[in-house]
Amino acid sequence: MYRMAILSMLTTDQSLDVSKSVCFLLLPEPKISSALDSPCGRCVMMALVHDLAEAQVGDITPHEKFTKEEKHRLEEEAMNNFVHTMLHNSPAAQRIQSLWREYEAGETPESKFVKDLDRFEMASQALEYERNHGTSTLQPFFDSSIPRLRHPEVQGWGKDLIEERESLLQS
Repeated sequence: MYRMAILSMLTTDQSLDVSKSVCFLLLPEPKISSALDSPCGRCVMMALVHDLAEAQVGDITPHEKFTKEEKHRLEEEAMNNFVHTMLHNSPAAQRIQSLWREYEAGETPESKFVKDLDRFEMASQALEYERNHGTSTLQPFFDSSIPRLRHPEVQGWGKDLIEERESLLQS
C-alpha cells in the first residue's frame, strides 16, 4: 500500500492528478474540508486506501475459488464497516470510500494508473522474494502482472524489472 503511494509520486506523467505534497486524510474536523480540497494527488491517496478492504477480508487468491462477485461483495462489506462503523461516516471516511470505489471501478486515468502500480508492485515483491530466498518459481506473479501494464511509464518500469530479474536468474 505505502510502496504504491511512493511509486505514484515518482511518475513524470503530468496528465495524472499526482502531487508531491503530503496529504492527511484524518485531520481534526475544522481542517478536514480544506485538506480534502488541497492539491494532494488522487493517485497518492488512492494508492494508500486501495487495500483497506482487503486488509479486513484478507488476500483472496484465485486458488480459494471465490467468484469475482463474491470477492467484491466481501470487500464492499469490509469497506462499509470501515467507513460507517470505524470512522462514523465522517468527511474523511466518505473521501476514503469515494477513492476506493474509483479504484475499484477502474475507469479514470488515475485509477488505471494505480492499478498498474498494484500490478508492478506485486511483480516487484516477487522479484524481491526470489532474490532474498534464492528461488525462481514465482513466474506466475510476473505472467499475471507485467504483460497487463498499460501506462507507458509503468510499462518501462516493468521492462526494467524483468531485465533485472533476468540478470539475477543468469547469475
